[in-house]
Amino acid sequence: MKALYPGTFDPITYGHLDILERAASLFDEVVITVAVNTRKESVFTEQERVALIEQTLEGKAWAEKVRVVAFTGLLVDHARELKVNTLIRGVRQLSDFEYEFRMALMNRRLAPEIDTVFLMPQEQLTFVSATIVREVAYWGGDLSQFVPDHVAAALRGKFPGKR
Repeated sequence: MKALYPGTFDPITYGHLDILERAASLFDEVVITVAVNTRKESVFTEQERVALIEQTLEGKAWAEKVRVVAFTGLLVDHARELKVNTLIRGVRQLSDFEYEFRMALMNRRLAPEIDTVFLMPQEQLTFVSATIVREVAYWGGDLSQFVPDHVAAALRGKFPGKR
């Protein structure tokens, strides 16, 4: 069985990685899908996000079950193209669940054959979000608890001179 784990991953965090590892233990294949939203300004380009994720996966035993792609458009259309009937969404707290629940209901309305599975990260990662990580990076803070070293280095390259 195949699942799709969509997100902007701008940047990928340890929270994302935890959800991805959990998904890889549940499914035969996980397609991590980098969403390209032309209405949203990203710190990293689509290609940079894909490369950072691929580099993050290097050396992980379960990574052979994961592939990384990018897409633009409706998620359900992308899932249908890939012949995937399960979406993975990470839920850190109640506010995430409310938003994700509404999205799951909309996706179900658009594509009744596609289900959404909610996974929670480890408790110590529930506060980590890409938005918070970008803010810490912008102000030159220590990123070691939130992202792998190569992602931290890439973020420092995007926000030089803030240290």
